[in-house]
Amino acid sequence: MIEIQPMATIHELRVCARMMHTHFPWTELNFDLPACEAAFKGGFKENYVVKKKGDIIGFAILQVQGAFSGYIQSICILPAYRNQQIGTKLIRFCEERIHKTMPNVFLCVSSVNPDAQRFYYRHGYEKIGELKDHLVRGYDEYLLRKSQGPRDEFMLRKAEAEKQSVV
Repeated sequence: MIEIQPMATIHELRVCARMMHTHFPWTELNFDLPACEAAFKGGFKENYVVKKKGDIIGFAILQVQGAFSGYIQSICILPAYRNQQIGTKLIRFCEERIHKTMPNVFLCVSSVNPDAQRFYYRHGYEKIGELKDHLVRGYDEYLLRKSQGPRDEFMLRKAEAEKQSVV
């Protein structure tokens, strides 16, 4: 049984930053430990840890407000726990959180990471853009989106649902 919960301590942040720093694709993209720690910080970020039997086995960093709301900045599951549907549970958790306020979920995936690309495409994401040499020369980032439709229609549905719950 896994648990996904908000990151609550600096210890959890450091464990996740070390996880990022020591695993692909961040190793390939030259993320040093300070950059990995900084990735979790910011006013509009929500950080979540994935735990199994109390041990941290993954994480997610979401941008849920601001200019680029609805963005999954990073997700990670330790290699030993992959191919066990944990990544699927984590991506669904992220989507549900974002869909509380936004109809679109965005993320970037590196051209050097074909396994992650397949994972996202299998979960309904579509490539909508390409950022050439974005983090490291020679590697591109692909901007992906999974949509519930235009924002204005989503906001109307949300307002109607809120009216119904009040009545």
